[in-house]
Amino acid sequence: METDTRRVLVTGASQGIGLALVRHFLAQGHQVVGVARGEATLAAERYLHVQGDVSSEPDVAALFAEVRARLGGLDALVNNAGLASMNQVALMPYDAARRIVEVNLLGVFLCTRAGIRVLRHSPAGRIVNLTTVAVPLRLEGEAMYAASKSAVEEFTRVVAREVGGLGITCNAVGPGPVRTRLTAKVPERLLDALVKRQAIPRWSTEADVINVVDFFLSPASGMITGQVVYLGGIG
Repeated sequence: METDTRRVLVTGASQGIGLALVRHFLAQGHQVVGVARGEATLAAERYLHVQGDVSSEPDVAALFAEVRARLGGLDALVNNAGLASMNQVALMPYDAARRIVEVNLLGVFLCTRAGIRVLRHSPAGRIVNLTTVAVPLRLEGEAMYAASKSAVEEFTRVVAREVGGLGITCNAVGPGPVRTRLTAKVPERLLDALVKRQAIPRWSTEADVINVVDFFLSPASGMITGQVVYLGGIG
């Protein structure tokens, strides 16, 4: 990403990939807003943390009101917040399935809808959504998680067409397993088996994800939109 100061919003910012993205953008000199249900896990001069649930319409409205009031606008939105629950369909509780869809899909919808209204005023508005290799690999036990992320991918492609005329791009990146608290709940043997199906048989890292996000967010990537990039050679 270029070194000019930009205003970036990251959802799911209190841990894992989201927190790594926040630290990365701050190190680059950008103004960063992070949103998560929990409290801030870092403090920095150019960092604003907002507590909220991305699947709550009132919370998202309050978040973007804060963005407009404190930053005056936005240049990039990274929809990183997500939930996963590994379970066979026959054993999946309804409430768990509903919550996955609310956070992974409706959360992206709510933040994107609100984000478009401020990103349209940026000279290089960018939206990046997080998906997963669980979509193309069709992993057993990940039906609801993969279905929600598959919906995010199609959402990404359609939104790219809707906002292209506003100078906004919309893309997605799909990591393989990354060692975070999310994957810590999944048996290691299952994740290792997934990694072996990749062309590059190693775990993804936060740096791998950041590399692709940087490419998508760059002002020089104005002709790159509606794309889904899977890490590790999947697809």
